[in-house]
Amino acid sequence: MSDDSSRGDARPAEVGSRPRPQFGEYATPEEQRARIQRPEVTEALDAGVAPQPAPTPEPARAAQPAAAGFPVPTTRGARVDRIVTFGLLFYGLFSVVTTIIQLLNFPEYAETGARMLGVEATFTNLSAGYVWGAAAAAVYGIGWLATAVLTWRRMKRGRLAFWIPLVGFVVTALIAGICVTIALVGDPQFMSAIVNTVPS
Repeated sequence: MSDDSSRGDARPAEVGSRPRPQFGEYATPEEQRARIQRPEVTEALDAGVAPQPAPTPEPARAAQPAAAGFPVPTTRGARVDRIVTFGLLFYGLFSVVTTIIQLLNFPEYAETGARMLGVEATFTNLSAGYVWGAAAAAVYGIGWLATAVLTWRRMKRGRLAFWIPLVGFVVTALIAGICVTIALVGDPQFMSAIVNTVPS
């Protein structure tokens, strides 16, 4: 009888108090993965503290329109500046292309300019005219490209840019005008016809 009673007493003790797991053998697969991925969970459980849930990653913010290109204009002045700036650039491109075509045939360009002043003159310094005409054409092309790049950068920063095409046109025209003047002065007869015919 004593043996039976001792077994009966021991059985509830085994059922009510299981040995503490040492290596996670009673943990579910989810709990095991959580402990492997987050060691702080194991430390919290060993200390008897409820582990904090893993922070959820914030959703990626949508890229702003300014990251890919120009910032979206928010004021009426900014929109007007953008329209005017693009208009000046496109007009400048058209003007530069037509001027380059004319400058590459410098004798005709010079004689057309003389006829606009009411002077009939023939440009004879052909070699210098072609060289300086090509130089002036290059100045116009490079000047427009530099102006467009500077305008692009300023607009990308969201600043007023309408004045850059205007300044670029003035600077480019001055430098190209110097090249044209050198070519014209190289033909004394042509210049003499213009000076003597045009009233002072």
